[in-house]
Amino acid sequence: LAAYISIRGSERRRLEAVNVEGTRNVVHACLAEGVLRLVHFSSIHAFRQFPLDRPLDESRTPSDTDRAPAYDQSKARAEREVLAGVARGLDAVILNPTAVVGPYDFEPSRMGRVLLDLQRGALPALVAGGFDWVDARDVAAAALAAERLGRRGERYLLSGTYLSVAGLASLVAEVSGTPAPRVVLPQWLVRPLAPLAELWSGIAGSDPLLTRDSLVALRTGNPMVRNDKARAELGFAPRPLRSTIE
Repeated sequence: LAAYISIRGSERRRLEAVNVEGTRNVVHACLAEGVLRLVHFSSIHAFRQFPLDRPLDESRTPSDTDRAPAYDQSKARAEREVLAGVARGLDAVILNPTAVVGPYDFEPSRMGRVLLDLQRGALPALVAGGFDWVDARDVAAAALAAERLGRRGERYLLSGTYLSVAGLASLVAEVSGTPAPRVVLPQWLVRPLAPLAELWSGIAGSDPLLTRDSLVALRTGNPMVRNDKARAELGFAPRPLRSTIE
């Protein structure tokens, strides 16, 4: 699946060990044991998001440059390991979901915490930016379809609905009845605070929501992620985001 998700650049070594070396181990094991098909969960972050004014599809350049966040680099390099296995005879399919939200988020995930905080009215302000959001159930259905219908060595983007953070908060407000925060802070104002939030989370042993990498993700989320290929070949049909939030 998504391996180790991180919005901290300081975790580069662990991202390399889990996401890249771990994927390499899985690929080698599949080849050694004659696995019939591997469905590899990558991420939208495996692609460069820029330019933001052009549709992003499976032909977009990988985000494997040193300028990309550590997590993005790890996902792009993990895909390279899968494709190297394909070149050696492995039957593998790669899925690239956007930001996954939805029910059965027991932990909850980082975005699950944000949604719950919005419902409780616990967030005093929002940060400018946005992303594409897709339902976990639709991603799971696409994975099952990929096992049967996906073409060997192909990538499939699984996108849903793009919304700004403020738009997402407004949707939560409509569903929950809790007013959305009125203040939306520009990124230039919040950016200097991110290193302090990361430092404090390290001292407190908590998982920060505000980091330099999380701000990059919100600032560079492409509003035009195409899922035509997944629709045509996997029957992918993402539901309205409102039903996910409900």
